[in-house]
Amino acid sequence: MLRLNELKLPLDHEPEAIGEALCRRLKLAPEQLLEPPRVVKRSVDARRKSTIQLAYSVEFGLEPAQEQRLLKRFGRDPHLQPAPDTTYQLVAQAPADADLPRPVVVGAGPCGYFCALLLAQMGLKPLLLERGKPVKERSADTFGFWQGKRPFNPESNAQFGEGGAGTFSDGKLYSQVRDPRHLGRKVLEELVAAGANPEILVLHHPHIGTFKLATVVRGLRAQITALGGEIHFESRVDRLELNPEDHSVRGVTLADGRFIAAQQVVMAVGHSARDSFAMLQAQGVAMERKPFSVGFRIEHPQPLIDAARWGSCAGHPQLGAAEYKLVHHASNGRCVYSFCMCPGGLVVGATSEPGRVVTNGMSQHSRNERNANSGIVVNIEPEDVEPYGNGPADPLAGVAFQRHWESRAYALGGETFAAPGQRLSDFLAGRSSTATGSVQPSYAPGVTLTDLSSALPDYAIAALREALPAFNSKIAGYAMDDAMLTGVETRTSSPVRLPRNEQLESTNTPGLYPAGEGAGFAGGILSAAMDGIRVAEAVGLTLLRRQHREVPGESACGPA
Repeated sequence: MLRLNELKLPLDHEPEAIGEALCRRLKLAPEQLLEPPRVVKRSVDARRKSTIQLAYSVEFGLEPAQEQRLLKRFGRDPHLQPAPDTTYQLVAQAPADADLPRPVVVGAGPCGYFCALLLAQMGLKPLLLERGKPVKERSADTFGFWQGKRPFNPESNAQFGEGGAGTFSDGKLYSQVRDPRHLGRKVLEELVAAGANPEILVLHHPHIGTFKLATVVRGLRAQITALGGEIHFESRVDRLELNPEDHSVRGVTLADGRFIAAQQVVMAVGHSARDSFAMLQAQGVAMERKPFSVGFRIEHPQPLIDAARWGSCAGHPQLGAAEYKLVHHASNGRCVYSFCMCPGGLVVGATSEPGRVVTNGMSQHSRNERNANSGIVVNIEPEDVEPYGNGPADPLAGVAFQRHWESRAYALGGETFAAPGQRLSDFLAGRSSTATGSVQPSYAPGVTLTDLSSALPDYAIAALREALPAFNSKIAGYAMDDAMLTGVETRTSSPVRLPRNEQLESTNTPGLYPAGEGAGFAGGILSAAMDGIRVAEAVGLTLLRRQHREVPGESACGPA
């Protein structure tokens, strides 16, 4: 099997044109193909807006001797290669009669769910504990809060509950992490098996959307339980129980006082489980600060972004709502960049604590809301948060920093969970907004117009005021007067990292496996799920080796 990349065709091509273009490109007769070529990736080449094209990666088969001749003939063409084997193989499998201690996974976000799924596929029957509610009840709580019909619930919201924080987002399923083992492909295939549209296997920038993602996480739950795993909701872990002799894990205690014995505990709690971070710090688990970013959400008319990206092709059904990615290096040394851009989406309330306001972006699969929105954020380094911590080198100083500015946003919004907002022209001029313009803010539970200049540190405000006009050179009209800013965006990534050793355990707490975004090892749905797979492999190999069982294969786990 061979793969040809960068096979380009016009937007309006017929399905059979792919095979025809392949044969022309490689000078093949159609009858040489053993079967019709299979599209494995599709992206958009919009470098020339007058002739936007679709770029395909296709796999096809010839007789073995013909494949070798073709590879030799096109030896200097980097776009023709043997097709990679993306099949995932389990690194361990428990014997059917094995009597093994049950691993515990804490957190039902993408990392926790994929960790539990892989453990279940290895025959290890994991117990997954989630502090929040199942996705149906969680969605009712979250949408009810946004609509003003339900009170804020600190255990069931945009951050906590089945599916994790990514459930109320654009559902992006791409990552820039290196993936030589094709774990990302494994994640996408499992999502399709759980109910996702198979198109995610092909699209260059796949996404699911909030409502469809809720259906998919229910499918993952069903797969885990069918393989012998258990999932307990509304089961917050309040304490990690450790052996005093060697600081190793012996179990967890839940908020209701129940003790669950466990030799392996995976902590996949997400970037907003601040009480869990504090609990782990109090118990001496190794923890350190890490960089993160803060900023605002910005909204523009989606047609403006479409026109800037697609030109005269804007509105073509093959293109959909356009995305963007922007970066500016400010003169004060800060980096300002777009984060979690949501085409045709909404800005939503993403707080997990009373008395604080947090923004995030969300899109449905259709991406057909009137506004495009994106976080525009500024990097925050560990030394920036030092004054907010509890003494020198406090690993939770970043959490205190986030809380400070989230509380400030709550106050600026009127202490009702409304978010502070401002027209872009007013923000750049340093004056309070008194009315919105052509862009109406979409944030639920609502926006209070104000002056955002005191909503973030001065260096962040200065960097944003420099970057936003500069982005106009990348996207015409980006600095339009009526673009809407809403604050504050603080949950871009975890402010802490829990260091791991080569076995992916905590460096000072044997049996504890920090995992995913909350532990500082992922950023987004796909990379978090991939980290969950890696941690599941490490847990499975450790469990089976301790039982002196034969384990097929070798671990692919490397230094974290």
